[in-house]
Amino acid sequence: MNNPSVEDRPVADTPTRLFTLEPDHPQRLASLCGLANDNLKQIESRLDIRIRNRGNQFQLEGEAEQIVTAEDIIKRLYRETKGGKDLPPDTVHLFLQPAEVSRVQQSREEGKLHEDKLYVVHTPKLVVRPRGTNQKRYVHNVLNHDINFGIGPAGTGKTYLAVACAVQALQQDQVKRILLVRPAVEAGEKLGFLPGDLSQKVDPYLRPLYDALYDMLGFEKVDRMIERNIIEVAPLAYMRGRTLSHSYIILDESQNTTREQMKMFLTRIGFGSTAVITGDPTQIDLPKGQASGLRHALEVLEQVPGISFTHFQSGDVVRHPLVQRIVDAYEANE
Repeated sequence: MNNPSVEDRPVADTPTRLFTLEPDHPQRLASLCGLANDNLKQIESRLDIRIRNRGNQFQLEGEAEQIVTAEDIIKRLYRETKGGKDLPPDTVHLFLQPAEVSRVQQSREEGKLHEDKLYVVHTPKLVVRPRGTNQKRYVHNVLNHDINFGIGPAGTGKTYLAVACAVQALQQDQVKRILLVRPAVEAGEKLGFLPGDLSQKVDPYLRPLYDALYDMLGFEKVDRMIERNIIEVAPLAYMRGRTLSHSYIILDESQNTTREQMKMFLTRIGFGSTAVITGDPTQIDLPKGQASGLRHALEVLEQVPGISFTHFQSGDVVRHPLVQRIVDAYEANE
């Protein structure tokens, strides 16, 4: 099977690399290449190389460093097809994220590929594997610190990975419950105009947290745990006056907290608890003139021992490639 996007004849003086994928499995190879070789074309486009293959034999042409990186990524993607699993373009995109490519290159320079097992998070419904150096640093920090800040643009996995770590801790009996907290601040709209009682008004703001839980535990199990108060999803205002012990607490969208709210939240944390605070300081929806509690906390707590800070960049975005470009464009404009 030849890649139709690549000429049959190598360009003169262009570095080439030959390798063979084992085992030679036609179905897995078809999944790797994608419909009409779309997966290979995506690799070609993102790494600026050329790929030719016949069956399980591959030839890469391009800059020396890029083709070595491409070989590593292709081999890792091929491992993903084990067991007959499909390989959708979204998965290929994740493996081609700049942060992931940099990690591969850095690992190669050090003479080894780091074991990823230390960073894998196990939940009942799926295994969550962080992508790129920053996501792995984030998971490592969350697993080893009681208070953690994940700061960066949308789509970098801050909330999803935090929920995964919380679910794993609950399953391993490290904590007794999970609390998912979010400030009920309107992004240009007013809560008062929404129908229903307070919980129904706040629910849309908590939907990303529900979605992550459903992915990892399933609808029925999440609903049962909420009924038994093992999982509590609540607006930040409900935290005042409480002491949260033996709990996993995630404060999402923390850029929309006030200074007072952030201090109140951080001082709720009791023995045996882990807190993860996520937010994007560039997307503050507070009224004009109101200082962000997240920005203030980053200044005040930066040197406090025992608190971890993980800063994500646009290169860590794991959504559609355009999201990364949008983030960069807004940062450049501001």
